[in-house]
Amino acid sequence: MTRRGRFAPTPSGLLHIGNAFTALAAWLQMRQAGGEFVLRIEDIDKARSRPAYAEQLQDDLLWLGIDWDEGPRGGGPCAPYEQSRRESLYEEAFEQLQQAGRLYPCYCSRSELAAIGSAPHGLASEGAAYPGLCRSLSPAERQARAAKKTPALRFIMPPHELRFYDAVAGPQTCAGEALSDFVVKRADGMFSYQLAVTVDDAAMGITDVLRGADLLDSTPRQLALYEALGLRAPDFAHVPLLVDASGRRLSKRDSALTLAALRSAQVPPERLLGALAHLAGWIDRPEPLTARELIPFFGPVRTASGRLTVSEQLRHWLTEG
Repeated sequence: MTRRGRFAPTPSGLLHIGNAFTALAAWLQMRQAGGEFVLRIEDIDKARSRPAYAEQLQDDLLWLGIDWDEGPRGGGPCAPYEQSRRESLYEEAFEQLQQAGRLYPCYCSRSELAAIGSAPHGLASEGAAYPGLCRSLSPAERQARAAKKTPALRFIMPPHELRFYDAVAGPQTCAGEALSDFVVKRADGMFSYQLAVTVDDAAMGITDVLRGADLLDSTPRQLALYEALGLRAPDFAHVPLLVDASGRRLSKRDSALTLAALRSAQVPPERLLGALAHLAGWIDRPEPLTARELIPFFGPVRTASGRLTVSEQLRHWLTEG
């Protein structure tokens, strides 16, 4: 079976070097394995996404030397490669979950959800665990609340622990109290990231999901969806995030370290690639290399802290030469 990986950015801003590192690692993984690499644009949240950013990120990746076998430009057998054009697939999966009795309407207001702060903590990226306030409502109670508010739909998590092996973080077990029911369709009709990414990875035959460590705790929810939909889950690897010298995570607000800014400053792409490869521990010192020259060097990311720090020294080497 041919291995298939992907990079799936949200076009809500310019790509920064942290995004570039994740894209590079996912690309190298597939190129080293002789697999196929897919670019998917996760623009399901239309309020946050901009077509101009989707075009820009593709230009930035190609400038870096990261190409793809399937994607928005050039298409492929799994087209379309933009989530905003794949809603019929999410609707089918949603209906399957509904028919299986795995969903229930949630009428909780934002103030009610904000008051859940005293509940057991759930996934780190999601805040407090949802205590199932609407899960046990009677039909009459649901009818009364539906007259006042359009509900979101929540997925019922299984009662058992979910275990998986992460190629970077090692064996993972999600304890029962963290497995709170989560929204798969918002009150405004938008499908959630968790449902969309699960459906897309399965439909596109993705065998390897390599992404940032900030999404590690989303994996149990996605595994539960794979299980409920009768789909085969991919292998996972969550690579460390890039942080600055103060320990702050790099973000799209760091305009000086966006790929667009580096291109404007005429920083050679080989210099950025060499800096990223050195950060990951793939090469002993930063030196300019092309993406294809890095293929044989790809391997596990070596870091004791779980983060990759862009030091002032490395930043100076990158931007000043």
